[in-house]
Amino acid sequence: MSIKNKLQRLKPHLNSGTISQEQIPKIKSSQEEIPFLDVWTNENVAPYWVDDNYCLIREVRYPIIYKHGKYAFHDFLTAVNEWNNTDNAHPLSAKGHQAEDLFFFDTETTGLGGGTGNTIFILGYARVQGDEVILKQHILPNPGAEVPLFKSFLENVDYTTLVTYNGKAFDWPQVKTRHVFVKEHVPKLPEFGHFDLYHAARRMWKHRLERAKLAIVEKDVLGIERQDDIPGFLAPMIYFDFVERKNPEGMLGILKHNEIDILSLITLYTHLSFQLLNKDEFMSERETYEVGRWYAALGERTQAVESLSAIMDGGAEENLLAQFVLAKQYKKEKNDAAAKSLWENIIKAEGRIDTKVVFESYLEAAKLHEHKLKDYSKALEYTNRAYNLIEGTKIAENTRIMTDIHKRKNRLQKKMGILA
Repeated sequence: MSIKNKLQRLKPHLNSGTISQEQIPKIKSSQEEIPFLDVWTNENVAPYWVDDNYCLIREVRYPIIYKHGKYAFHDFLTAVNEWNNTDNAHPLSAKGHQAEDLFFFDTETTGLGGGTGNTIFILGYARVQGDEVILKQHILPNPGAEVPLFKSFLENVDYTTLVTYNGKAFDWPQVKTRHVFVKEHVPKLPEFGHFDLYHAARRMWKHRLERAKLAIVEKDVLGIERQDDIPGFLAPMIYFDFVERKNPEGMLGILKHNEIDILSLITLYTHLSFQLLNKDEFMSERETYEVGRWYAALGERTQAVESLSAIMDGGAEENLLAQFVLAKQYKKEKNDAAAKSLWENIIKAEGRIDTKVVFESYLEAAKLHEHKLKDYSKALEYTNRAYNLIEGTKIAENTRIMTDIHKRKNRLQKKMGILA
């Protein structure tokens, strides 16, 4: 039977993420009987034995000068060094770490859901060591081999920080779930620090990417083109076929897919770091805005102002958005004159920028004129213009917003003597 027909027959397992008892092979008692061992050996794969059971470990080494997408791996070393030479506080900062401390990690599982029925069949990771990037993949040859899988994975884990793509929500929770079943026989799970690049990618490029899937980020942002890649959704079916037939032909494709995922994490971390450190000379104005907005959200005033001030001049959307975030920053600093100037400039751009941004600028300008400048007439004008702007829009469906506008309007009219 061809592999295509095998996959079709095994397709029902894709949604369940489980393997029937009939599919689980009997464990051989001899350490010599590993099917297709010659094929595995040619692919840098070797067995790892625990008593009479084993997993498989693949190791690949790349020179530090190897280029994956936009960057060579030595650029990652530069990024870590730059973090250590700056005071920029950020969740992705590697300050206090050496490049060797970061552990780029990805898994392949039998399903996309959580829970005990979802089995991890590849634990893959890479790290810098000397003048190389060493990538290892621990492979589950059958569902009964989780003890050697986890033991081999955990016995030499001396890294401090995990780097993943949506690993906080998926990969590491899955590792914790599966570890529970073998914890009496394997080392404890380390308490890693964690850099999850998925959320960073969404924040930085949601304006240009339809989805923040890693393969899309690779192609559209990092300059990485996959050749003959096996789609991730086929991985469970290919694994089920491998469990039954032992032939590694399909699994080798999954291993390559996982390998590219892991290498791309190094490139992605490097790229994000250079942008967050203002070291990317090709960074767009929108990316500069997103960096500044991120620092502003973190309360890192100096870094936020540095990024946003660099793109505040002009009438494009990015320029106006930068002005909006800067105005909020100036308000916090009680720099009323600077905040007023920026809000009023955004108001003039009505029709060329998101309605919500203009609406909020009207309200902020109204507050400033009422409470600081005591110019009630101007405050009322801005309040009325804010109301007219959102009338008939979804914003006006928010009861709290409309209540606040009416309260502000009535209060201002009383202060002006219009209402008794």
